[in-house]
Amino acid sequence: MKQASLLLFSFFIIFIIFTASSVQAKQTVSVDYMHGFDDIDGMRFAYRPLEQTLTTDWFGDLKLYWEVSAVVWEYGENDTHSTSYGASLTPVFMKQVSTLYDKYPVYIEAGIGASYIGNQKVAGKDIGSNYQFEDRLGVFVEIDKKQHVALRYMHFSNGGFNNDNPGLDFLNLSYAYHF
Repeated sequence: MKQASLLLFSFFIIFIIFTASSVQAKQTVSVDYMHGFDDIDGMRFAYRPLEQTLTTDWFGDLKLYWEVSAVVWEYGENDTHSTSYGASLTPVFMKQVSTLYDKYPVYIEAGIGASYIGNQKVAGKDIGSNYQFEDRLGVFVEIDKKQHVALRYMHFSNGGFNNDNPGLDFLNLSYAYHF
């Protein structure tokens, strides 16, 4: 429990540092339905305190956002049911790649962040450590300036720092609202 408190405190400090340094904060909240490859279902709630535009020589204009999220996963039937919780901090890069019907911008996104999973056993698997990496690849469509929908692949893994590293894989359907 002490490690979880330290990790959450670290996320909070990083969150404050990045929020304070941003002059242009575009805040976003999102809710995701997660379906795991091992019959794990879950919900993910996220907050993005800021979004920054970066100009690069190789990729042109990219956007970067920092996301703090919490997940709850459910696995099994009543007699073998388990629930797991987690929290993550993830920097995510996104790039506009197209526009649908000359109206809806389409982006791809990729990010790798740090996660803390409350249980070391998830869906009957020993994931090796409570500390995991959260990797993501996704595509999203901006419906208007205030909302977007996304489809993502997410992978949680301890990166091989432990012999037990089965990983957890999910497809996400997400709705986000900007304010």
